[in-house]
Amino acid sequence: MTQDAHLNPTAAPTPTRYWPPHKPRTLTLPQVGIMHNLGVSAARYPTKTAMWFYGREVPYRELNESAQKLAGHLAAQGVGKGDRVALWMQNSPAWAVAAHAVWHLGAVVVPLAPMLQAREFGFFLQDAGIRVGVVGAELYEKAKQGGLAHAVCANIMQGTQADRAGVPLPDGLDVNPELQAGDVTLETALQTAPAPAAEVGPDDLSVMPYTSGTTGLPKGCMHTHRSVQANIFGAGVWIDGNVEDVFLASLPFFHVTGFVNSLLAPLLSGGTVVAMARWDRDAARTLIRERGVTLWTNTATMVIDMMASPNFNPADLSSIRNMTGGGASLPAAIGQRLLDLTGINFLEGYGLSETMAQSHSNPKTRPKLQCLGVPLFGVDARVVDLDTGAELPVGSVGEIVMRGAQVMQGYWNRPDATAEAFTEIDGVRFFRSGDLGYVDDEGYFFFTDRLKRMVNVSGMKVWPAEVENALHAHPAVQEACVISVPDERTGERARALIVLKPGQSVTGAEIETWGRTQMATYKVPRDYQFVDSLPRGPTGKVSWRPLQEAARAAMQAAQN
Repeated sequence: MTQDAHLNPTAAPTPTRYWPPHKPRTLTLPQVGIMHNLGVSAARYPTKTAMWFYGREVPYRELNESAQKLAGHLAAQGVGKGDRVALWMQNSPAWAVAAHAVWHLGAVVVPLAPMLQAREFGFFLQDAGIRVGVVGAELYEKAKQGGLAHAVCANIMQGTQADRAGVPLPDGLDVNPELQAGDVTLETALQTAPAPAAEVGPDDLSVMPYTSGTTGLPKGCMHTHRSVQANIFGAGVWIDGNVEDVFLASLPFFHVTGFVNSLLAPLLSGGTVVAMARWDRDAARTLIRERGVTLWTNTATMVIDMMASPNFNPADLSSIRNMTGGGASLPAAIGQRLLDLTGINFLEGYGLSETMAQSHSNPKTRPKLQCLGVPLFGVDARVVDLDTGAELPVGSVGEIVMRGAQVMQGYWNRPDATAEAFTEIDGVRFFRSGDLGYVDDEGYFFFTDRLKRMVNVSGMKVWPAEVENALHAHPAVQEACVISVPDERTGERARALIVLKPGQSVTGAEIETWGRTQMATYKVPRDYQFVDSLPRGPTGKVSWRPLQEAARAAMQAAQN
């Protein structure tokens, strides 16, 4: 770490029995906006490469100045403090420029997944009140179909150099659509004079990633500059990030873990981000070797996929000094094989959109496999009884609750959902994770199950109620119930149990093909079962949990 983060001697220590030596228990965060971080790094390392992207090198000074110029264009479109701005594109320097431009104006970044369809994108525009967005050129037409009033259209592949990339360029991104009146390319927007910086404080909103829940309606998690800075600085201190580090950004920036750990924390430390627009296991392996990657935050699925490649060579990972990940647990056998082949410990972590990525992580000095880790700097995490809210003893399973600087303020325009997401313990407000787990005698947290209905597909959250709502729109479907079942490759997958309308006939493959036009590809079930009816509880609601338990038990029995 090269920017100031100091031990706060007045704060209560993090309640865990093990803590890595030479790490402060808490951090005192600078009372500045996130844009300040890039400005400091640009002043310290103006000509150093901030981002490397398929042969294109972007120095810190250029990244910072481009953000200020784009801010000038956004300001001319009426974007000001507190306004929400959509970022809808693949990983790229353009993403970093856009995010910092939004913060320069005191506005709020709303990161959205490029896999969304126009209908889904339109929901976020309406829910967050978004008029302006920076969108990938390949997504421009969908953005306009979704109702985006003003688009800055970014061909993220401009400036890349195939002969210097060392890996294949991703398909379908180097496009230049015809723009509607009033919209501009990113290159045109960057011709604008820089905008003056807004006065931004730590309690102003900065990022609003969306999550969802049992209602199926996505909810915006309101994060302040303080809550995001807590994890930017926390990530840097935890992994000892420094100016010499090279980070592989294979996680998408629209995902909180990718945004914080693969982009913002590296830019704080003065390191270099090697960004991938899309996951490609052999390209990732090549980039690690050729670019000298030292730090890589990923998902278990990426590790499994890379190690399954016939081209995998453990020597290609020899430059890595820290590998961290989350989303889903890495199977113990895979983690041990990784360690045996490469000497690398997979440091699993835990967090949610509501905590702006990590709240827990495994210390490098004493990691445990298939473990969430210990609560991070200043995080008070507990396991409590579901009925009484009382803290449970070591080894007892209950709900994981937490409080800390990185916890969101609440859900955007969802006061009822916000109230349900928090509980009071001893007069103090704690966030309810909706996850069940326990603590061992060294203070490490372990995950056992979920209270919330959610399917974790390769680290991507799929909310069954949202998928069910989409499936119910199919003309042949009378009723649908989506459950989670184990999957060797992705950790979990969604299974859809379908009741057809009388006289209708359709295959699972046909529903899957239709579903890809209605929702992001990762949300679409690939596993279908057709049933005559679905079980219901006393209130008439479909009882999904017995279906899920039965499916998991059947799969377990089949393996034995």
